[in-house]
Amino acid sequence: MTGRTQLSKGPLTHTLRGIVTVLNTPFTEDDRLDLDSLQRNVVRALEAGVAGFLVPALAGEVGQLSFDERIALVRTVIDRSKDCPSPASSAGLGANRKAGSRPYIIGGATASEPKERLRAAEALVRMGCDGVLVWIPYTTDKEYAEQVREIASLKPPFLMLQDWDPSGPGLPIPLIQRLFEEVEEFQALKVETIPAGPKYTAVLQATGGKLHVSGGWAVTQMIEGLDRQVHAFMPTGMHEVYCEIYRRYASGDRKGATDLFHRILPILAFSNQHLDLSILFFKRLLWKEGTYATPRCRKLSLAFDSIQERIADELIELAIQTREQVQGGRFEL
Repeated sequence: MTGRTQLSKGPLTHTLRGIVTVLNTPFTEDDRLDLDSLQRNVVRALEAGVAGFLVPALAGEVGQLSFDERIALVRTVIDRSKDCPSPASSAGLGANRKAGSRPYIIGGATASEPKERLRAAEALVRMGCDGVLVWIPYTTDKEYAEQVREIASLKPPFLMLQDWDPSGPGLPIPLIQRLFEEVEEFQALKVETIPAGPKYTAVLQATGGKLHVSGGWAVTQMIEGLDRQVHAFMPTGMHEVYCEIYRRYASGDRKGATDLFHRILPILAFSNQHLDLSILFFKRLLWKEGTYATPRCRKLSLAFDSIQERIADELIELAIQTREQVQGGRFEL
């Protein structure tokens, strides 16, 4: 177990701030988990100063993983994070991480069937994850609330609900407010809706700013999210660049944060066309950087054609160049 005590409502909004990396799942050429590549990614992200990890998630191809594979991924991240605590240089990130501390580990319990979600969530709590994230398809307020309470009954240190609706407004605000007031474990919401900006503000207002709110798919509006006082952001890849954007903004340098964010907007515009394209792009980036041994994915509905692959490689060059400039302290417009 992590040794962290149950968090009361409110402190999570102060302690979990910054970049929480959603880890892509690496595979070998023969389609097995590549835990060595995963560890390299974890170390890179920690050295960049991320506040935590989410694993496995939609961007981690969670629907293509067996139960045992899910557990192996989370165990690897927990163990590697213990071995590689945050460097002193990350203490200025504005997150919970002091030098030498372990990042937050949020285990993903999303699954196609309620029983599978419960089984995954129970295992994540036993493993000592700091929080459990789950996406539950919305049908009615009553049915949704019942499934949330089932997960909450397992007593995770905190429960993060994924408000995933890439084509619409997502969960009703009154339902979010009621669940926050009635379910002690529900302390965090990952907003991934269209549009995300006004939803951030509405959720924060409805919960008096006490519900932890993070942005995921809407990272293309990161500066807007920061302006709306969103607590954390959950992108995949480009750890050093995202952490530097957050550092600049947190230190009061909004222009510097915006300048750097504008540099990567073409990358986000291309990769965020579809979840599958995002997975393809960021795995390819991790592969080109030497972090992952292969760019292999499992059973995605989309694949790059020759033109997309060429554009992806051009944008990967931009991503690598920007990272090198950030690491060298040379990025200025």
